[in-house]
Amino acid sequence: MADHVCRTRVVLEIVGDKWALLIVRMLRDGPRRFTELKREIEGISQRMLTVTLRDLERDGILTRTVHNVMPPHVSYELTAMGRTLREATAPLLEWSVEHLAKIEKARADYDAR
Repeated sequence: MADHVCRTRVVLEIVGDKWALLIVRMLRDGPRRFTELKREIEGISQRMLTVTLRDLERDGILTRTVHNVMPPHVSYELTAMGRTLREATAPLLEWSVEHLAKIEKARADYDAR
C-alpha cells in the first residue's frame, strides 16, 4: 500500500504543476504549435515551456509531431490519457478563474495587516 501511495506522487506532480495544467488546457481544442503555446501562456519562459512539454510527452499526456514543411514546425496534441487529465482538471481551473479576484483580495487584506 505504501508503495502505491508513494507512486501516486508522480501523478500529483503533474496535476500540481501550474505550467502543465495550463498547457493541457491550451491543447483542449486540438493541436497547437510551440509558438502558439508560448504566446498564449502568459509568463512562461521558452525553456520552461520546452521542459514541461518534454515531461508531458514522456508521461504520455501529449504527443509531439514534427511537420516536414518549409519552414519546419512542431505541434503538440493531447493523447487519450491527456484528454482524461484535461477533463479531470477542468473544474479546478474553472474554480481558479472564478475565485481569482477573491484570492487576490484576501492576500491584499492579509498583507495589509
